[in-house]
Amino acid sequence: MKNKRKSPYDPLLFQGIAHRGLHDAVSTENGMGAFQKAVDAGVAIECDVHLSKDKHLVVCHDSSLLRTTGKEGIIEDLTLSEIKEGYRLLDGGEVPTFQELYDLVQERVPLVVELKTKDRNYFALARQAKKEFAQVKDPSKLVVISFDPRALLWVSGCRHSTGLLVTDTATWVIQLGYNFDFMDVQDTLVEDPKVQRLREKGHLLNVWTIDTEEKLQKVLPHVDMVTFQDMPLSHLRDSLAKRNG
Repeated sequence: MKNKRKSPYDPLLFQGIAHRGLHDAVSTENGMGAFQKAVDAGVAIECDVHLSKDKHLVVCHDSSLLRTTGKEGIIEDLTLSEIKEGYRLLDGGEVPTFQELYDLVQERVPLVVELKTKDRNYFALARQAKKEFAQVKDPSKLVVISFDPRALLWVSGCRHSTGLLVTDTATWVIQLGYNFDFMDVQDTLVEDPKVQRLREKGHLLNVWTIDTEEKLQKVLPHVDMVTFQDMPLSHLRDSLAKRNG
């Protein structure tokens, strides 16, 4: 299959991508503990970044800090110092910034970074992301994804690859996939003819978020990469290796 990517993909991306790090009952998702476990295991990391009030990239899945810290607060309405001083993850760690994550990882494993827009801040978020992503020396170590194609378009001039996220509640965006290097779809969409047609034209396909054996076996014949959680990494890699022959 001919690939239209603008830069080589790190091989680890094809061996499983840890959704929000290797989080568990001990280590909170998108926290430094979960990220350290992923680095130690040699697995690619998926994470999410929001733009704080004072223009820092803050790593968290939700705009609200409530679910991962137990305390109300919206990242886009808070400064970084307010977040650092007023919030702690459920595992006791700090809410990290992208810079702190990058300093921890040091390009030992690839990062798949989702741009999380809010209230039409796609340009400001992308501008800050582009600035911080410029420090990445090896473009294969960074992949940028988003549900918001506007944010992706603003960072698409960088050396790293970009992937459009698609959920089964907004399949109309599939037609925009040709503007980016790969597609990143919900597991219920892997067999969609429009998705597979795009893959046949050379765009790699990632699937999210695989957390059961049943889902894994269903998607394996149709995708190139798998974002996973709550599954043993060794089993996932064995399944991918067997699929690849």
